[in-house]
Amino acid sequence: MQNRIKKNTQDFDVDILVIGGGSGGVRAARLAAERGARVALVEQGSMGGTCVNAGCIPKKLYSYAAGYAHAFEEASGFGWALPSGHRLDWARLKHRRAGEIDRLNKVYEHILATGGVQVLRGRARLADAQTVVIGTQRITAEHVLVATGASASLPDFPGRELVLTSDAMFELPKVPQRLLVIGGGYIACEFATIYRALGAEVILVHRGAGLLSGFDDDVREFLQVEMAADGIEFRFNATVQQVEAEDGFRIVTLSNGERIVADAVLGATGRRPNTSGLGLDEIGVALTSDGAIEVDSCFQTSVPSVYAVGDVINRVQLTPVALQEATVLMDRLFGSGTLRMDYADVPTAVFTHPSIATAGLSEAQARARFKRVAIYRSTFRALKHTLSGRATRTLMKLVVDADTDRVLGVHMVGEEAGEVVQGFAVAMRAGASKAQFDSTVGIHPTVAEEFVTMRTAVTEPHPDVLVAAG
Repeated sequence: MQNRIKKNTQDFDVDILVIGGGSGGVRAARLAAERGARVALVEQGSMGGTCVNAGCIPKKLYSYAAGYAHAFEEASGFGWALPSGHRLDWARLKHRRAGEIDRLNKVYEHILATGGVQVLRGRARLADAQTVVIGTQRITAEHVLVATGASASLPDFPGRELVLTSDAMFELPKVPQRLLVIGGGYIACEFATIYRALGAEVILVHRGAGLLSGFDDDVREFLQVEMAADGIEFRFNATVQQVEAEDGFRIVTLSNGERIVADAVLGATGRRPNTSGLGLDEIGVALTSDGAIEVDSCFQTSVPSVYAVGDVINRVQLTPVALQEATVLMDRLFGSGTLRMDYADVPTAVFTHPSIATAGLSEAQARARFKRVAIYRSTFRALKHTLSGRATRTLMKLVVDADTDRVLGVHMVGEEAGEVVQGFAVAMRAGASKAQFDSTVGIHPTVAEEFVTMRTAVTEPHPDVLVAAG
């Protein structure tokens, strides 16, 4: 047959065909090829998926850029006399970011090419359980893996076409003087604090009563206070009714009747799995109500030859989770079959200013599951800021099972939170006890040492928690 991958003596053109060149798809393709499988990968866009092109990597780069605004402010407290009038060269930042993303795209392409994976360009559609169509090509595969990720989703209101998604925030023609952010999740909070540090006036509108639903309540409250202190305004329990364009500006009408003028509006209200147009319904692959692919514990769909990993299954939408899911699945299909996916205690970070990192259970989750819970909490001004002049503070919190002394949750809001909590996440996976934390010698003077020096438990929820759960 024309336009098919060269067929050998086996019944299929390839052993596995991967749809999607993001983190999960590339990891799966590479591991399968390493184990001797014949592998093809289909991607219609740039390699690396959302994380590399419009997610984790560029967002962290812009977060670093925002951090310098704070660093310039702090430097005088340490004796540095900086030239006045320093300004952000926005065009240079965008150019440098684009160059790094291009480099990473090429790294992914190189990994696949040298790893023996055949890359096919175009949009894939499943014609049947073991046949994928890409343009005029028809490829048969013993296994098909769908790893197409997710995309930003906006509510339906008049003027939604005037609202930007997170993908567009990296290529704005200039930093907006006034930015309105819709949403209260991690993407909304990250961009709100990044653009605030870069000089924008920011208003965050959220239908809920507080930020970051699902995170520990102390973390949510603490971040909200820090963001407000940095000049970000909030409109909680409010929704956007419509957005209008007027003289180059955006006029946003809220459910409470308030009208807000902004230069740009970012909608960060969630992400929807990319399952449309793949032919999944036609071949009988079951989907959830939100469009995610239903899979079992082995990432197998309702069609036995079709599998799915990553954001498209909407379990935990994090790049490292997609990587681990792909690793477990490839071990099952082409390895020993001994690996298992464990979603317990998955650490995560939110690159706000200040940043957040957590691992394990929140206080509310722990109290719902365990009879007696001990809470250790510390809020303080880090040593750096005793001279910097900034009033920003740090929160560190441990959640402990009082009956077994096992540490159930580690939470931090402060500079380099992700770097600090990553190591403690390893300790939690090993089942560390509070006594083992206490017996560990701290590295002084560091913020991280606070996790091994907190001795007095707080038995009741902190009295100044202002944000209700949920």
